Amino acid sequence: MTDQNGVTALMEFRKVNTHYGAVHILKDVDLAIYPGELVCLLGGNASGKSTTLKTLLGMVTPTSGEVVLDGEVVNDKPTSYRVINGVTMVPENRRLFKRLSVKENLELGAYLRNDKDGIAEDLEKIYDLFPRVKERLSQKAGTLSGGEQQMVAIGRALMSRPRVLLMDEPSMGLAPALVQQNFELIQQIHADGMAVFMVEQNANMALSIADRGWVLQTGRVVLDDTAEALLANPELRASYLGEG
Repeated sequence: MTDQNGVTALMEFRKVNTHYGAVHILKDVDLAIYPGELVCLLGGNASGKSTTLKTLLGMVTPTSGEVVLDGEVVNDKPTSYRVINGVTMVPENRRLFKRLSVKENLELGAYLRNDKDGIAEDLEKIYDLFPRVKERLSQKAGTLSGGEQQMVAIGRALMSRPRVLLMDEPSMGLAPALVQQNFELIQQIHADGMAVFMVEQNANMALSIADRGWVLQTGRVVLDDTAEALLANPELRASYLGEG
């Protein structure tokens, strides 16, 4: 799939359907993530958002349709193949290895790489991006605050040198004062040219920094537009922003 400027999508779904047993989760879902854009996926509970992320990452295999990475159909490719080829995720609730140090958690993000010089260089970039993380390298990850854990989780994902960064509910569990800071970090990563695909309950905040968005409802895409247009959409404002 190409956009109006002829740019080819980095990742896309083509009429993707998924099932958990007899339960039909995603229903003919089409979406595309283009290089360097920040896009968000919105929807209520049980709408299929998490399944979308798991299908992009290879943790769930579609029952029909195609998952495409750089023009290649990757339905049968494992998660490790997708990570090597530029796709990684910051999971919900960070999922750090709490008994390991901050530095060990960061290094695990590069576990599929063997370029020692490049890994060292990327660690320095993480330290520049998150000075607070650098101050806590020897500290056990489980002793960090929620905001600090989020920085480590993002840093760990960046250590795989992704081209598409998937983010599952990045503001979940953060104190309100940290939510704004968290979205500013996401904006900063995006400003450096990273494509970001974000699932987020905080629709207003997500759309305020996104380029485009989709809304899922019971496994179907019911809205697909620019972030600006979605923010102005009365149906979305009534359903997800508590207005109307």
